[in-house]
Amino acid sequence: MYPAGPGSGDSPEGFPEQPRLQPQTENCPARTQDAFFTCRKSALLAKSSYPQVESDFAMSPRGPDQEEREGLLQQWQEETSSQVLSTVSEGPLVDKGLAQSSLALLMDNPREQDTASEDKWSIRQLSDLRAAETLDEPFNEVLGEEPLPEVEGPMWAALPMQTGLQYANCAVLSMGALAAEPWEEDPAVVAWSIAPEPVPQEEAPIWSFEGLEQLQPPPMEIPYHEILWREWEDFSTQLHAQGLEAGDGPQFQFTLMSYNILAQDLMQQSSELYVHCHPDILNWNYRFANLMQEFQHWDPDILCLQEVQEDHYWEQLEPSLRMMGFTCFYKRRTGCKTDGCAVCYKPTRFHLLCASPVEYFRPGLELLNRDNVALVLLLQPLVPEGLGQVAVAPLCVANTHVLYNPRRGDVKLAQMAILLAEVDKVARLSDGSHCPIILCGDLNSVPDSPLYNFIRDGELQYHGMPAWKVSGQEDFSHQLYQRKLQAPLWPSSLGITDCCQYVTSCHPKTSERHEYSRDFLLRFRFCHIACQRPVGLVLMEGVTDIKPERPAGWAESVLEEDTSEPQPVCSRTTGTIRHCLHLTSVYTHFLPQLGRPEVTTMPLGLGTTVDYIFFSAESCENGNRTDRRLYQDGTLKLLGRLSLLSEEILWAANGLPNPFCSSDHLCLLASFGMEVTAP
Repeated sequence: MYPAGPGSGDSPEGFPEQPRLQPQTENCPARTQDAFFTCRKSALLAKSSYPQVESDFAMSPRGPDQEEREGLLQQWQEETSSQVLSTVSEGPLVDKGLAQSSLALLMDNPREQDTASEDKWSIRQLSDLRAAETLDEPFNEVLGEEPLPEVEGPMWAALPMQTGLQYANCAVLSMGALAAEPWEEDPAVVAWSIAPEPVPQEEAPIWSFEGLEQLQPPPMEIPYHEILWREWEDFSTQLHAQGLEAGDGPQFQFTLMSYNILAQDLMQQSSELYVHCHPDILNWNYRFANLMQEFQHWDPDILCLQEVQEDHYWEQLEPSLRMMGFTCFYKRRTGCKTDGCAVCYKPTRFHLLCASPVEYFRPGLELLNRDNVALVLLLQPLVPEGLGQVAVAPLCVANTHVLYNPRRGDVKLAQMAILLAEVDKVARLSDGSHCPIILCGDLNSVPDSPLYNFIRDGELQYHGMPAWKVSGQEDFSHQLYQRKLQAPLWPSSLGITDCCQYVTSCHPKTSERHEYSRDFLLRFRFCHIACQRPVGLVLMEGVTDIKPERPAGWAESVLEEDTSEPQPVCSRTTGTIRHCLHLTSVYTHFLPQLGRPEVTTMPLGLGTTVDYIFFSAESCENGNRTDRRLYQDGTLKLLGRLSLLSEEILWAANGLPNPFCSSDHLCLLASFGMEVTAP
């Protein structure tokens, strides 16, 4: 998975090419030189056939040490099996140059050496043999006839060859020389290296949590695509070739994805959350390529993204998504934040009616002093021309990223109230009803929390509730001081009622231009005010000196129009907030086949669900008479969804992010159908 280093193209099996250093024998003891020479010769004997060994020994010029060489060759031929000898020296090496030079010589192919290299090889052998003669112990002890005492220090060790990785101070036997004839011995030893003194190596981080066993992250060779396999749960019936469903009636079918893609700036600011990840998989270029592959694979018609870094959006994401056929809208968080939300749709499937960015920040309100944002789009589905004159209701899509702070549930509720008020305004039709709605994003709240139940059930009694309990992310009940929600939750100056509607939306719509009949206007001619002489009126004979006479039967006063400001339809109640959008979740938040809850993110190794796709449905009667509202498909039908994973499965894949999933959240994907009706 990792690219080979320099020289990998020239060395066998992708190993880096080792520098051929000249031996530095001036500062090394004679015993060390002899040990290296003996090991070099033993390795050459162990990996060569009989003719090759005889020819190599014959190539060396005869000298005073020739008899000793022939004795070594005869001893090797008489042994039943050849074993590689590991020899230790009594003292530490002064320099590794000799060791590296000796290992590099083992990589040479004897058949390809020229005359100069043969002379150099022979001279080096003779030099090593002369140094061996100065030893006090016999040479045969070095060859292994008697056991050597174990001494701490550098030693020769056989290491199994691995491809695709790089090792320091490592040399490899020439594959050309080894492949000349089949091995007669156990080919376990393929590469040779100096085993340095025991040094504590950097181990892969181990996650340790209270009540959980330590789990070592899997190696990079793990088949992540098999572990993280997600199935498509199809709820639809027979599909039409043009993307419409045959059944009770034709439907406009589309898919929507919601995905928190993890902004690079936020990841670097909270690097302690990603210590379990290899640095390479946290690189943005690597993550960007993985994210684009996910988008291309699932190919949604609508894409809702959170934690989209602004520079990455304009420089990479938006151009790439535009090439994939998307039209994108982006809203950066307020203040100095560098990320935001994006909603992308395919103009071949939808026509934009309006786009409404939402800022939760309100100057002067301590409750709304955070920089979170949202995007609300109103899209008109485009039906195929072959269907003739048909109509499809508009679709309202809302995408948001709510405040994370688990202690500030009051802020989360206020932000959600603003979003629901904006959705109510955008999705409201002329008859007062709402078009189909999809609300998705990272809500930083767990299933069955008060905030989740408020969105799903449409009502929440919050007065006196601890603020941390709203999202259910963490339990702060042990703390002495707990912020509790008080009614009203937000001031009237916000312009939003407890029904999560703008105040102007609650007023009955009246025409700005009024039409009056002639008889109604004539009544004002003889009204009480009209019969009074205005102060300061200039007296003009025959003009302003005449007092009008009221005809018989005319009332002295006329019923004047009530100009008082009408009261909102949804008046503020005490400690209760509501909404009338009838939303339900795409996911059930439980995996029945595994008996485990669904997980969308895994901070610090603890799986939880904070990402959702809510869609509008019709409420039905609850026979069990519980507080939980039940829904059934309405104008917007759920046709399928991409299954989520359990915490155990993500543990097996080393959590999130990993080499396969490049965000700390899983993507959510659902397929919907909308009724197509005649105009």
